[in-house]
Amino acid sequence: MGAARTLVAVATLAYLAAVAYRLLCVRHGTSSAGAVQVSDAEALALADDELPAYTVLVPAYREPEVIGQLVGNLGRIDYPEHKLEVLLLLEEDDDVTRAAVAEVALPAQVRVLLVPDGGVRTKPNACNWGLLQAGGELVTIYDAEDQPDPLQLRRAAVAFRRLPADVVCVQARLSYFNSGQNLITRWFALEYVTWFEHLLPGLVALKAPIPLGGTSNHLRAAALKGLGGWDPYNVTEDADLGLRIARAGLKTEVLASVTLEEANSDFVNWVKQRSRWYKGYLQTWIVHNRHPLRLIRTVGLKGYLGFTLFVAGTPLLAALNPVFWYLAIVWFVAEPAAVGALFPGFVYYPAMVCFVAGNFAMIYAGLVSARAAKRHDLLLAALTFPAYWVMMSLAAVKAVVQLVLQPSYWEKTTHGLSGVEAASTGKAAHV
Repeated sequence: MGAARTLVAVATLAYLAAVAYRLLCVRHGTSSAGAVQVSDAEALALADDELPAYTVLVPAYREPEVIGQLVGNLGRIDYPEHKLEVLLLLEEDDDVTRAAVAEVALPAQVRVLLVPDGGVRTKPNACNWGLLQAGGELVTIYDAEDQPDPLQLRRAAVAFRRLPADVVCVQARLSYFNSGQNLITRWFALEYVTWFEHLLPGLVALKAPIPLGGTSNHLRAAALKGLGGWDPYNVTEDADLGLRIARAGLKTEVLASVTLEEANSDFVNWVKQRSRWYKGYLQTWIVHNRHPLRLIRTVGLKGYLGFTLFVAGTPLLAALNPVFWYLAIVWFVAEPAAVGALFPGFVYYPAMVCFVAGNFAMIYAGLVSARAAKRHDLLLAALTFPAYWVMMSLAAVKAVVQLVLQPSYWEKTTHGLSGVEAASTGKAAHV
């Protein structure tokens, strides 16, 4: 019983720390300068010859259903053709996607590269193959279904001219074109709104390591190559790269430009995607903690605690949630002495703060983020967000199990389930 009581006390302390850190991020994200702003006029002011060469990496695997959409989205990018190369990265054995690509007329700046068989079949492995052949001064990644702001490359180029040389990455914001499809997509959209409106700017303001998004992170190619590209075995290579940027003493900023993606609308498909993200977060934390003192020296104690609370704490605490939900239900129903013994006064009261004030604070943060983004359609999703936490916990448990049994297995997310596309990306999403 003593060991169980100690574990409950440690978990309660971790919950308190995670909630406090997220609220600190929201506070700093609200009060900070926020994202780097580049107006349409500024983005268009640079003459074509002043713009840097740009490489866009587009990895696609078994996604024939979005190739037509991909071609249309690439065609809307406003960047001089002679300065832009788009590398469409296809796996050598992906016959269905290769057949779909062969049936469409690709823009002149798009080049198909076949990733050779052998090694792991992951998105970062494909991107590393593309990076080897990338000729751009700047590099970004778009997923096959992405609908980026047409001026995003120009905005990023202007931002890099304006920012210090140690800023090697600008992360554009992500949102969803099908957020109104069902309640799952609304929850997903609210999560992204909270992340890009407050949490990510808060991490930047706190000078903490930034877990990058898997798409629309724009990087100085020389710095990316100097960092060794992406970890091909990590299934959230973006989070890993964000930490390696911080460890190298380099910086990431947020760019006020939006890429629209397809929100996962199917429960099973969502769990597959989220469990992969959580597994990758755990991989990242474990790999970089092989030498924890060295990590603390490079990112600082504050950065290390933030990295741990976000990257390890998010999946681990989500996986623990069902245990504490079960204990709470059993206590309220029957008040067994065994459960009471796990929560002596010095644990019980902090646990109640987590249960009542912590949950309220997280719901309130969602409401604040929805209001700040003027997304009134997400207010109901914010009020029902605890149901989304149940989905997160299922995905987290799956991630922990898969981390042990299949650590480098890339669980494929199915796209094209929404049946809709963004109404228009012709007007730049600049928020």
